[in-house]
Amino acid sequence: MEPEMEPEMERAELSGSDCSCRKGQGCGCEPEQPYYPDVINVLDAVVDEVSRSRIGVEITITYTDCPIRRCPRHTVSLLAGPETMVRNEHGRRIPLEEITEGMTVHASFSAEMTRSIPPQAEAYLIQVVSRPVKAETTIARIAEVSVRGQYILTFRHHNPATAVRFQISPETAILDVSGRPVPLQWLRSGMRVRIEHAAFMTASIPPQSTAYSIQVLRG
Repeated sequence: MEPEMEPEMERAELSGSDCSCRKGQGCGCEPEQPYYPDVINVLDAVVDEVSRSRIGVEITITYTDCPIRRCPRHTVSLLAGPETMVRNEHGRRIPLEEITEGMTVHASFSAEMTRSIPPQAEAYLIQVVSRPVKAETTIARIAEVSVRGQYILTFRHHNPATAVRFQISPETAILDVSGRPVPLQWLRSGMRVRIEHAAFMTASIPPQSTAYSIQVLRG
């Protein structure tokens, strides 16, 4: 008569990828991923500040632990060093020095934090999700405003050959001369504006780019 299989052993065999042991204890399941007790995992955190010293790197991030927009954001300073696993968008290991301000990251860090403001915690894993988009600045005059199409057409030096179409998104900040927010329909042809926009432009005629902010200038 064959002995009965232990319930825990049976569950482990049926699950396939899961294992009854803890990661990193020689079972063969994801040996490159160490096991950390009492860990906090956060998604889509923003790197606010990176400071370096002789003892390591301090990475300050902000994050929210719920999907609702009005949920409060938390700030924590991650203490990273040679033992911290850092990966790029494709999951490959990269040097800690590649982490820069403005990046969006997933992070795993110790639940044991200092009582400082912001609290500090040891960083176990930092996974880059996206890097900050480089922006360029263009100063031009508005030739056309399309509320329906959500774009403005601009030109420089009164030359139609310099025309560029800037697409407006819900995140685009539009400011008057005093820096106060105004709607797109407030803009008028002939206004001189400073536009922060994506570094890339399409090969269309006229070329197109996405506007991050539009500031009305005097003159």
